[in-house]
Amino acid sequence: MDEARDRSALIGCAVEEPALLGESPFWHGQEQALYYCDIAGHELRRFDPASRRLDRYAFDTDAGCCAPIAGGGILLGLRSGFWSFDHSTGAKRLVAEAPYDPAEQRYNDGKCDGAGRMWCGTICESRAEPLAALYCLERGRVSKRAGGATVSNGLAWSPDRRTMYWADTSAHAIYAFDFDVASGAISKRRVFARFPARAGGAPLDGYGGRPDGAAVDEEGRLWVAMYEGQRLVRLDAGGRLEAELKLPVRCPTMPCFGGADLRTLYITTARQRRPADELAAQPWAGCVLELRVDVPGLPANFYVPYVP
Repeated sequence: MDEARDRSALIGCAVEEPALLGESPFWHGQEQALYYCDIAGHELRRFDPASRRLDRYAFDTDAGCCAPIAGGGILLGLRSGFWSFDHSTGAKRLVAEAPYDPAEQRYNDGKCDGAGRMWCGTICESRAEPLAALYCLERGRVSKRAGGATVSNGLAWSPDRRTMYWADTSAHAIYAFDFDVASGAISKRRVFARFPARAGGAPLDGYGGRPDGAAVDEEGRLWVAMYEGQRLVRLDAGGRLEAELKLPVRCPTMPCFGGADLRTLYITTARQRRPADELAAQPWAGCVLELRVDVPGLPANFYVPYVP
């Protein structure tokens, strides 16, 4: 793990304008730009590393996740449902209404699989019961594929597309499924990795965090943002801790691989509802961090719109 620790000193700040709750980053290879959401800020953001330009697009509700659309545009998981969005014109169109009660849940982490389906989980706002679920948008319809979660996160696929990862942040657990890319079927849900919960009243300094967003590199390692743990962990294909990367912010939310060679690791972070003393000590909270890595990641999958 020494190599990963040494890299902590090489972490920079890619986007200095903080988000309240940065999430769902993906690298758009055709545009050579980074997209991500500010969920609490109700924004989609687009960052061009070459020009250092940051564009912000506001919506009237939470923007939980985003993904590129084949043929152009961005698919957004808003609280009200899935919408297509054209940032060049501002045009927005409802693709599918939310399958849950928007007063109790909202879309959270979401990504597309290798066949162009959009997968997205929800977050149960009260955290009182495990009512959150994992949904799939396919052929214009949304279907429930898994349940029993409180805060859905951590969607990712192995390089051979045969394994899908899904996390329940509140349960401190990452699950794995067998995945059939041709049919979209998932099966054999099992615990891939589990992390110790924080004891009541225990200081954050001794807490390793809970699994939030994730990304897979081309060698099959799963990189996981550990919310409140101030670190990224890298797990091997068997779910074993291989390395950890200490971060300059308490609350990382999701990594993604970007840049022309997919060897720039971008990390979104959060500052929403964090203590004032913590924010004063961590000025990059809410910003997008960046780090060069040796092994490239996998390119983002595009959503394929349904044409009847």
